[in-house]
Formats: sequence, structure tokens, C-alpha cells
Amino acid sequence: MSQIPQTADHGPDSPKPVLIIDDDLEFCELIAEFLSGFGYQVSAAHTGPSGVEAAATRDWHAIILDVMMPGFDGFEALRRIRATSGVPVLMLTARGDETDQISGLEGGADDYLPKGSSTRALLARLHAITRRAARDGGNPGAELVIGPLRINPATRAVMLDGATLALTAGEFDILLCLARAQGRVKTRDELMEELRDRQWQTFDRSLDVHVSNLRRKLNDDPKRPRFIHTVRGAGYMMPE
Repeated sequence: MSQIPQTADHGPDSPKPVLIIDDDLEFCELIAEFLSGFGYQVSAAHTGPSGVEAAATRDWHAIILDVMMPGFDGFEALRRIRATSGVPVLMLTARGDETDQISGLEGGADDYLPKGSSTRALLARLHAITRRAARDGGNPGAELVIGPLRINPATRAVMLDGATLALTAGEFDILLCLARAQGRVKTRDELMEELRDRQWQTFDRSLDVHVSNLRRKLNDDPKRPRFIHTVRGAGYMMPE
């Protein structure tokens, strides 16, 4: 297992640095060996506090974060990491535990994977969350301000009239897509395509329900909306 580097510099052809925070040493070794064959260099931390400290040591390509760890759990580690960083985070949850999955996504994880899934599944999810981060461009943390609405992609925080909104991961992703396309109609198919890397499970329900819940949290009257307009027969739009 590689030691945690103390530098943020890595060239385009260098192995991509990934941090895994998990107290299972054997699992960490397995993942490090597997991912090394796909252009990744894996470093590990084995407690919540050491993981948060390690997360701040360099510009990680992604973080793989377990839930159950000594010190404090993965949800608390995620909260502390998200306070300062928008690094892609893949959360490892108990198999079939929907509560952990939802808590991770709502806490700012980019995706989740049940612990015990195949290494190929982990690689696919890792590729997916880093593709999404790459689509955010060279400054993924740049804040978007639309009237009284402030959207911070790095921390996944949304404020309306100075108050923080509690959005689910799906609601945030939809809001961010519409905000970045401000003034242009996004069809349902386009939204689903842009969000294709998210694993839309049954608990996510439908895109339209997400939009309805999002409007409610934005205090957006569907008949006279400020933020999300329905373009009949086309899709949704955030007006300029």
C-alpha cells in the first residue's frame, strides 16, 4: 500500500491518486492492487479522523469511503470533507441497507456501492463519479448565483434568501443541471442523459417527483414559478 503523498502535483500521465478510508486492511490492499492496473495509485487511511486529515493532504482524483470505522463513522467523515472539498466520493454501505445509501447521497456522496460488491462494479462507479466531476469543467467549485438562490457545486450547498436548503442528492443534481443551462430548455431525456451516471434506484422515484419536491423546497409556485418553469411538451427551464 502506498503512503499518503504530501504533494498535490501530478501530471496528466501519472497514476490518478485515490484515497480509500476503511479500517479493513485486507480490503484496502485488494482494492489498491486491483485499481493499480487501471491507472490509479491508492493510498489508505483506517479511521475517520485520519481519513479526514488525509483528504486534505492533496488534490485527490476520488475518495472511497466506508461507513463503519473507528474514531467516527463515514457519514461524519463525509460531512467534514464536504465542508472544504468537492472531491468525488464513493460511499461503501452495508449490503441492501437503503438507509445508509440515502444518508450517504444526501450527505454529499456522489454515489454508493454495497460493501462486498465486485471490484469491477467498484471500478465502474469510480469511473462514473470522476466523469461527472470532469464535466463540471476546470472550476467545479465555482458558485452559481441566480437572484436570491446560491448554488455551490463544490460543497453541494444551496442557499435561498440566506437560508440553507436541505436537498437530496437527486434534487441537487437536477437543480445544478438546470442552473448551468439557465435560459435554455432541458428536456426530460436530456436531464436523464446528464444524470445517467447516477444509479437511479427505486427509492429515487421519478424525475418528475424530484422536480416537484425541488419546487416545494424552493417555495416555487408551479403557476408562477421563479426558478423552474415547465415548458409544455418540452421539459424544464430555469429562466434568465
